[in-house]
Amino acid sequence: MRYWSFIVPVLALACFVVALMFGVGQWVGLVASIALAGAVLAAVHHAEVVAHRVGEPFGTLILALAVTAIEVALILSMMVAGGEDMAVLPRDAIYAAVMIICNGVVGICMLVGGLAHREQTFRVEGAGAGFAALIVMATLTLIFPVFTTTTPGGTYSTAQLAFVAAASAVLWGIFVFVQTIRHRDYFIPDTNASDPETHAEPPTPSQAWMSFGFLLLSLVVVVGLAKKLSPTIENGVEAMGAPRAVVGIIIAGLVLLPETWAAVRAARADRLQTSMNLAVGYALASIGLTVPVVVVASIALNLPLVLGLAPKEMVLLAVTFVVSAVTLGTGRTFEMQGAVHLVLFAAFLFLAFVP
Repeated sequence: MRYWSFIVPVLALACFVVALMFGVGQWVGLVASIALAGAVLAAVHHAEVVAHRVGEPFGTLILALAVTAIEVALILSMMVAGGEDMAVLPRDAIYAAVMIICNGVVGICMLVGGLAHREQTFRVEGAGAGFAALIVMATLTLIFPVFTTTTPGGTYSTAQLAFVAAASAVLWGIFVFVQTIRHRDYFIPDTNASDPETHAEPPTPSQAWMSFGFLLLSLVVVVGLAKKLSPTIENGVEAMGAPRAVVGIIIAGLVLLPETWAAVRAARADRLQTSMNLAVGYALASIGLTVPVVVVASIALNLPLVLGLAPKEMVLLAVTFVVSAVTLGTGRTFEMQGAVHLVLFAAFLFLAFVP
């Protein structure tokens, strides 16, 4: 049992109480930032415990849901606190999540797995369907707002927002049904006798329920700390002289760091199928769950929402999808494919800071 995962959420909760009582100064802000990162790590760890209890492919689904819940909480907290200045934050965070997953996570998994095992395989039936749904979701959410004429400036009307939210939720729901019920075998990895985690004893029901409780506590703390720290994060990005879009990258990177480690660890253990399940599942959830929640909040709270990408980001997204169709189309990967995705990821990061 990893005791840090139980201690950190409690300490983070105490830090949040201190921030409420005394405000966020320089030192409180520094400690609160560390506490926020620790709460995210603890949340994902407890989600992994619950996931190990229920098994594949439900385990990766739970991880995707937990990580998406953290992302949505961070986005909504900062949107409410920032007002009009945060109108583009959902767009930037969703775009960053898709680019980090499709290029960063997938790329490093392919590279690490290829270097360790020369060549790896995964079920292209499941991953291919997931990436097809991701292309449709991303196009509806991030591309079409630039070309619609009902409202200007990369925005959707209320009716258009409702349609995109419903379409994203339906596609995600169908994917989950396919993944967990209809074609579950497309997402189950082959057993690897050399991987000790594959045969590790699952946690007891009491351990799983305890982790579920601390998962909820961690999510609550993440929401609270994110709301208190949102001005600090914005000021830090401005102090670096970086574009505001970097805020979305910070959110996506913070949330995805633990899941990235889990995916890379699986690829290193020759379980690329698990890595692909994590990547596809979270990429879909980052749109299929985030967009409906953000749309509802935007309409209910009358928050401004800009979803359309700039031309440079649209080109990078299109290239990512074309490259993914080529590199993932056969279900067999090696290190060259990983290197290609990582170059695209490096271009994404570089152009974010040097637009």
